[in-house]
Amino acid sequence: MKAVILAGGLGTRLQPYTFFIPKPMLPLGNKPLLEYIIEWLKNTGRIEKIVVCVSYLHRQIEDYFEDGARYGVEIEYARSERPLATAGQLKTAEKLLDDSFVCVYGDSVYEFNLRKMLSQHNKSKAFVTMALLHYATKLRYGFIDVNGQDKVTAWREKPEISGLINIGCYVMEPDFLKIIPKSGAFGMDDAVRKALDQKRIVKGFKIDTGFVDIGDKKSYLDAYKQYASKLGKI
Repeated sequence: MKAVILAGGLGTRLQPYTFFIPKPMLPLGNKPLLEYIIEWLKNTGRIEKIVVCVSYLHRQIEDYFEDGARYGVEIEYARSERPLATAGQLKTAEKLLDDSFVCVYGDSVYEFNLRKMLSQHNKSKAFVTMALLHYATKLRYGFIDVNGQDKVTAWREKPEISGLINIGCYVMEPDFLKIIPKSGAFGMDDAVRKALDQKRIVKGFKIDTGFVDIGDKKSYLDAYKQYASKLGKI
């Protein structure tokens, strides 16, 4: 089975760290973020070939991972001249995909049971299966409720909202690529909405743990400290 890693973004929220290093190559402990993703995919026992979609500073990624032999997988590269958003990046790998495949974003660490997700996808005959994580957050401000006559009826101080969030890991059927336009930037959210509009089966795979987001400088530094601590004193 093949997996696709989307690793072509500019990493603007992590500047200035990403001025000279592509986001997937930022170090976590003693190796780059992308190496953790490749090892996780290989350890499922199902993934033998990986396509890395690259663009920004792609040479650094290609020179480091080469053909994947050091990691026990076969790595190919799909290049674009400019960032194309998530689904647009995926589209560049279309010629290399002809069967069900895994797609992950190259800016997070995943540690959940991917084999179980693959099994659920196959049994449900879904078009797309998305990994989902329960998330809750408190709003910064309280909400004031009023009725039709502008009379205050309630004061909800900093209410908590919660729900399921997408963590950027999918199992997809190859026909999903036909939904994505041939050129230009196109987001994965837009592509999944098109699939829903077409009445395709989109399933969710819920997880409780096993996801580390590297979305901005604070989350990156927190993750870096966590992984550096695992190495002990140097």
